[in-house]
Amino acid sequence: MNRLAGKAALVTGAGRGIGAAIALAFAREGAAVVLAELDLDTAQRTAARIEAELGAGARVLAVQTDVTQPASVQHAVSEGARAFGGLDILVNNAGINVFCDPLTMTDADWRRCFAVDLDGVWNGCRAVLPGMVERGAGSIVNIASTHAFKIIPGCFPYPVAKHGVIGLTRALGIEYAPRNVRVNAIAPGYIETQLTHDWWNEQPDPAAAQQATLDLQPMKRIGRPEEVAMTAVFLASDEAPFINASCITVDGGRSALYHD
Repeated sequence: MNRLAGKAALVTGAGRGIGAAIALAFAREGAAVVLAELDLDTAQRTAARIEAELGAGARVLAVQTDVTQPASVQHAVSEGARAFGGLDILVNNAGINVFCDPLTMTDADWRRCFAVDLDGVWNGCRAVLPGMVERGAGSIVNIASTHAFKIIPGCFPYPVAKHGVIGLTRALGIEYAPRNVRVNAIAPGYIETQLTHDWWNEQPDPAAAQQATLDLQPMKRIGRPEEVAMTAVFLASDEAPFINASCITVDGGRSALYHD
């Protein structure tokens, strides 16, 4: 299990959910991992879990990071470079759900969504690209969403930001392809994270909301964070050298279904 041996990766939002699963999967595959997370306590717990599993071979660093602040992201990148000698991989995973009615949404809601879900991705890319271009190699993986090409009523403006993530992925992938820097995205569908459970629990009947979600899925279950993580491993590894400016959907086939 050394598909990422000798590489160093930075994962944003790595304290829990999909980000934590990606950080653990990368470490298992031999990568040094920077856990860039707003909630440092969760990042440190994930780092401790990685160290407990991998022992002395683990190379992991938790850095408090606010992806909405370019200086904070640059600090995380600099700390990773100082600890591990440069970054080969970036996973822009940090994100938040902002679901509003378009005509009652506040300006603050709009900016909060875009500050994390789109600006945060650009801040990460902008911080690592100079080093990757200089070395002539690198892989960036942006965690988008099936909201990037499928619309669910009541979820505005989240899909607008995620559409932007796909555009950013494609534009940067083409821009830096001649320098051997690949930029790809993953579009997860329903994944069993704390955010998903939080949404179910906000509904009048959480059990019914959960069952309704499961009934919508062709596989009659939702995805697991580690299933997204292994897709990220593939895109970040040398097994995907000709995949660029692309998006892999991880949703059990839900987005291919024409109607229920």
